[in-house]
Amino acid sequence: MQEEQEFIQKLLNSKTQNQAFEKLLNDYQKPLYNHIRNIVLNHDDTDDVLQNTFIKVFQNLKKFKGESKLFSWIYRIATNEALTFLNQKAKKNGVSSEALQNKAIDNLKADAFFDGNEIQIKLHKAIVSLPEKQQLVFKMKYFEELKYEEISEILGTSVGALKASYHHAVKKIEAFVTTN
Repeated sequence: MQEEQEFIQKLLNSKTQNQAFEKLLNDYQKPLYNHIRNIVLNHDDTDDVLQNTFIKVFQNLKKFKGESKLFSWIYRIATNEALTFLNQKAKKNGVSSEALQNKAIDNLKADAFFDGNEIQIKLHKAIVSLPEKQQLVFKMKYFEELKYEEISEILGTSVGALKASYHHAVKKIEAFVTTN
């Protein structure tokens, strides 16, 4: 925790800010890309959301109180940015968020940055059929292998509720995959 506090001070200090922010980018760019990509599914959209996330982190760093880990705070921003982006894009296109995500899944086959197969496409379709919270919990646990405690800090939900959400998500996904 001491190390994190020192790093945050470097981010806030104008003399060390550029170097510290470069370290932040190096440390978080790839995992955040993967996290956002799991939510928005499209590479170009992911890049846009990732950029917005880092801008928000930079703009709001002074407001970070250290009540959670920096990792959790940044992931919460990325999650909110991704969900906001999806909702705005769906609204702009006059479709539901689920319809938008299904279209994105259909486009995955042609995406040079997607290396999955038909089974993964089916899995993504099953995930999109879940309520938003279950989607997030499942993706963070299954794809990103985050611990429940980390997800709890990011989403502000109890570990027990997260375990229940994940369990329900798995059951619904199993049912979807076997019937479709």
